[in-house]
Order: sequence, then C-alpha cells, then structure tokens
Amino acid sequence: MSDAVIRHTHEVPNVFTQEQLGWEAHLEPVPVEELTERQYAGLVDRGRVNSPYFRLLARDPDILGARTRTDNDIFYNEKGGLPRAMRELSAAAASRTNGCIFCASVHSRFASHHSKRTDDVQRMLDEGTGAPQDDPQWRAVIDASVALTVTPLAFGPENVRQLREAGLDDLAIADAIHGAAFFNWANRLMLSLGDPTGPAGA
Repeated sequence: MSDAVIRHTHEVPNVFTQEQLGWEAHLEPVPVEELTERQYAGLVDRGRVNSPYFRLLARDPDILGARTRTDNDIFYNEKGGLPRAMRELSAAAASRTNGCIFCASVHSRFASHHSKRTDDVQRMLDEGTGAPQDDPQWRAVIDASVALTVTPLAFGPENVRQLREAGLDDLAIADAIHGAAFFNWANRLMLSLGDPTGPAGA
C-alpha cells in the first residue's frame, strides 16, 4: 500500500457554492485496478469507484462499508420522518458551520434539488446559517444542526422544542439530528484527508 503524500498545485476554492466541485486526497487513494472484491464490497455502490475520497477510505473496507450504509439509511430511507430536502439541509448547515466547502456544495445542491428552493439554500451559503429563513421548519432544522455541530452540549431541550413547535414529530426530529451528527463527523474526516478543487472546466 502506498502512503505517499500527494503534493497539490491546484487552488483550493474558498467560497461556498452549489456548483459541483472536485476533491483531491492528501494520500494516494487505492488505484481502481488494484481494488479487491472486499474493497468493492466496502464501497457498497460500485459507482463510487470514481470518487478518490471513497477509494481512499477503501483502504479500510469494513469501516467504509459501515459508514456508507449509515449514510444511505440517513438520507435515502424515507419511511416517515423528514422529507429528503430537509435531511440534506441539515447536512448542508453542519457543513457550512464546519467550513467544509466540498460537503456543503454536495448537500446544498441536493437540498435545492429536492426542495426547489435554490435561493433559500444559497442565502444560507452566502450569509451563513443565521441568514433569515421564512419557513419555521427550515429555521428549526438549521438551528438544531448548528447547535449539534458547534458542540453536542450546545444542543438541548430548547432545540427539540423549536423543532416540535415547527410541526416535526419524533421521527422527523431524529432525522434532523442524524443528518447533522453524521456530517459533523464526516466533515472533519474529509477536511483532514484532502481539499476541494474547483468546478469542472473552471
């Protein structure tokens, strides 16, 4: 296994955006031609082979598999709870708070796609998570996600009360917590392992 450090020459984006960004690892990802069946199993979805991030995490395929199945359940299991748009909003708010430009670009783009509220999502990216939001559910999900991200101890009964008063049931509240908590961790992992690169063709 190569552990060579990659020295980048690209300029790292420094503005939050909904554009599709690239990402480059500080360490060498597993080359596609060297992936084992166990590593493919860890990817869960073979389409992830095109991502240098997931090929880097494939160096520990068992943990990658657990991570990916957790991610998929949080965002794609829509048997009740929050609609997909607000799950993505929760992840985008955590990523905006943590300064993870790549993750914020991915999840803000999904939040816009599923909600059709691109301007509201962009306002959060441009002005920060405290930017005005007219929808009380969006406001409550953003506030709860930020509190969890700053430090778990900052999240408390007042956040649950705000979510409940905005009309969310227990399952929806759990979804908001899961989206923020997962990306609170995922952002820190991605920030430590590599850097975003500019949009394709930029």
